Amino acid sequence: MAEKKLTHLSSKGVRMVEVGDKPVVKRTALARGNIYLKEETIELIKEEKIKKGNVLTTAQIAAIGAVKSTHHIIPLCHSLKITGVDVDFKINSNFIQTIISVRCNGKTGVEMEALTGVSVALLTIWDMVKSLEKDQNGQYPTTRISDIEVIEKEKN
Repeated sequence: MAEKKLTHLSSKGVRMVEVGDKPVVKRTALARGNIYLKEETIELIKEEKIKKGNVLTTAQIAAIGAVKSTHHIIPLCHSLKITGVDVDFKINSNFIQTIISVRCNGKTGVEMEALTGVSVALLTIWDMVKSLEKDQNGQYPTTRISDIEVIEKEKN
């Protein structure tokens, strides 16, 4: 078995991988993740009765901004010209799932952008409802973010 060369390491430390010779192709990534909340909190989100405002719209805006800023957050990520972002939510009785599709025409994939968008959307939801999720000691015994994953990646 041939030994794989680590692409982000050099004798001088880390480096950004060279993608200049790669062809520009259409790239898509789909990612998702969940935030578990109290059922009462989810009902207030659905009824748009959260004091800070519309939770899901705010989370959509935050996710799109995060997708576009991924290269500022992840040190060795290339900056990409994103051509489209879709942010959707599936609301269940005790959790909300965020699903994000990211598209670009580029030389490297957009999975990090999709994962970053999902993460920031879920964190935004948490921030907007944290006062409702705290217990009497100021802790979050049932609130959690989980299952953040890339579910599909394509290049054409």
